Amino acid sequence: MSDRKPYKSDLSDERWALIEPVISAWKAGHPSPTGHQGRYEIREIVNAILYQGRTGCQWDYLPHDLPPKSAVYYYFAAWRDDGTDVKINDLLRWQVREKAGRSEDPSLVVMDTQSVHAAVNVSAATTGKDAAKKVPGRKRGLAVDVLGLVIAVTVLAASAHDNAFGIALLGQVAPIGTVKKALVDQGFKKTVVEHGTTVGIDVEIVERNPADQGTGFVPQAKRWIVEQTLGGSDQVRLHGRHEPGPDGAGPQTLVTAMEGRTQRLRNHLRRSALRRPPLTH
Repeated sequence: MSDRKPYKSDLSDERWALIEPVISAWKAGHPSPTGHQGRYEIREIVNAILYQGRTGCQWDYLPHDLPPKSAVYYYFAAWRDDGTDVKINDLLRWQVREKAGRSEDPSLVVMDTQSVHAAVNVSAATTGKDAAKKVPGRKRGLAVDVLGLVIAVTVLAASAHDNAFGIALLGQVAPIGTVKKALVDQGFKKTVVEHGTTVGIDVEIVERNPADQGTGFVPQAKRWIVEQTLGGSDQVRLHGRHEPGPDGAGPQTLVTAMEGRTQRLRNHLRRSALRRPPLTH
């Protein structure tokens, strides 16, 4: 491990141990043609990706004591393009669900969208304006389980209708094979319900209670968990601001999801150690 002063986003030894086997296996499967092992430790590459995901800084503005953009973005893009980021998140999700006494994959998901402002350097061709919320930029759609764990993510221009997100998210969720029901809010329309039928998922549009009109925000049973995931941290709103295309913004959401899952598993391991009876001779 580097002897630099650590950042709060750095992986602890416990959290690194959770994902190191996947990263090392990937590294072994992608040897350099020249046999060069790389100038930077792979753990420091991951730390740099987590730093960027946590702070939302531009890649060029990574601190000088972390690997440079040229190295960090190479791995970020490679893991994005070959699905390694999704594989890591799936493995961590399965472990978190197992520790919570649930099956590996969910039977129900909750879907929602959130619009975020795009940075000024982002191409206008990949952004739009959310007509309802008056937000220029991009929109992220999430499908989460009842624990708030991200199952699928889609990023499009903010001008895209929620139906486009619903169809795209269902397309990612359906292959899991266990999801039978999806809850959405009234921003999603009949088109999503009909598409759900074609992929074997019952999509339910959860309507607000008329009695709640004018009372401000009122959490809806089960649906509140996706809103909590979307709004649980200020950093989540930074995803996609500086990516030239929406293809990079979705993986950044998975970076934050990975960070949260490794923290959950670390905390579980620590609690288990505290409950473990002392060894006897």
